[in-house]
Amino acid sequence: MTKTYRVVAWSTGNVGRHAIAGIDARPDLELVGLWVSNPEKVGKDAGELAGLGRTLGVAATNDVDALLALKPDVVVHTAMADNRLFEALDDMQRILRAGVNVVSSGPVFLQYPYGVVDDSMFEPVQAAAIEGGVSIFVNGVDPGFANDTLPLVLSGVSERIEEVRVAEVLNYATYNQPMVIFDIMGFGRPIDDIPMILQPGVMTMAWGSVVRQLAAGLDVELDSVEEWYERLPATETFEVDSGTIEKGTAAALHFELRGMRNGKAVIVLEHVTRLHDDLAPEWPQPAGHGCYRVTITGEPNYTLDLQLLGTDGDHNTAGLKATAMRLVNAIPAVVEGAPGLLTALDLPPITGRGLVV
Repeated sequence: MTKTYRVVAWSTGNVGRHAIAGIDARPDLELVGLWVSNPEKVGKDAGELAGLGRTLGVAATNDVDALLALKPDVVVHTAMADNRLFEALDDMQRILRAGVNVVSSGPVFLQYPYGVVDDSMFEPVQAAAIEGGVSIFVNGVDPGFANDTLPLVLSGVSERIEEVRVAEVLNYATYNQPMVIFDIMGFGRPIDDIPMILQPGVMTMAWGSVVRQLAAGLDVELDSVEEWYERLPATETFEVDSGTIEKGTAAALHFELRGMRNGKAVIVLEHVTRLHDDLAPEWPQPAGHGCYRVTITGEPNYTLDLQLLGTDGDHNTAGLKATAMRLVNAIPAVVEGAPGLLTALDLPPITGRGLVV
């Protein structure tokens, strides 16, 4: 008989509402609670907040104690952590100490924090999980599946590897998250303003986990991790879902995080982000509407493109769903896993078991 896991969803934002839909889709998961930060959402049904067009019989609350009293097996934590890092860490420690497993989309450095951030940033989380006898797994699609599972699987058919490059090549015009678009990534701002993501060390904190985890998975000892980027302005004023991009302001960003060994890059995390398809034609172009790309240079040479497209025709919807479902589908493995902080290197293959309709 298939075990059923009791689940609390934590937020109803861009990823959270897809997580609720995903929890509802799996026959082995039961949604028993929903946490929201917005007081106006308290009391509303999870199905309504997720845009499912039907009720699920679970009312949203901002009462953490009431949710923990439900004794769920796991919390699917999808609340924004980029702008409230320490609050998010405190929330997760509280959940873990209560004996509840966590799968989360952030803080992203917890995907694989070793050698990425100071030990003090993750040891309290690890200790809380051990104290509660439960596990925590932080992942998504990027950082996550597209640059941990995909490249490691593809490396399994290599004879020799000179470089592993994992790339996101996407147009963010339909990504409706103004804080990320304008404040974190600096789009729509003067081209000489250095946004949060490009401040020294921030890129490494956000995606260093990708480079370090791939190095660990491939048994590579890196000498260093280097940051590089270039930006281009909008050639005309145009609208995106998050607002207006004025002519001359930042509208395209290309960056790399390079894992170096013996003076050359051997593991590279690359992002090519445009707000208009016509910008930077000389930069890498996506397969389809947008893609995650793995390129392994060696013997033989491989290129693997994961194209994204939601049923609504939007690749950004697909990316948000991929992040949500990476977490939701990992629940059985995480709950049954060893207590502590788990990474993709610790888990068995995560599949869509039970999802065929």
